[in-house]
Amino acid sequence: MQPLIHAMTGYVYIMASKPRGTLYIGVTNDITRRAVEHRESIASEFTTKYQCKRLVWYELHDTVPDAIAREKQLKKWLRAWKITLIETVNSGWRDLFDELNM
Repeated sequence: MQPLIHAMTGYVYIMASKPRGTLYIGVTNDITRRAVEHRESIASEFTTKYQCKRLVWYELHDTVPDAIAREKQLKKWLRAWKITLIETVNSGWRDLFDELNM
């Protein structure tokens, strides 16, 4: 999952408080910046309240509207499906933030 920053691309991502903890799904055009905002508790009241600071999954889309459509789809999913999605690519629930700019 190599991030690209481009005005037309979008990311849908999942932040978690801990492995199998509280989940937050969001969209951004700059995954690194947004992850920093969550980690520093300046992104949203929800992620601040529930300490969702661990980037556990993300997906690149060609456009922001495509990412928004995927976000809406994922938000309708059952929690178990979201956990399976995360664990398919990140079974250890590691924080992917450190891998963003490698």
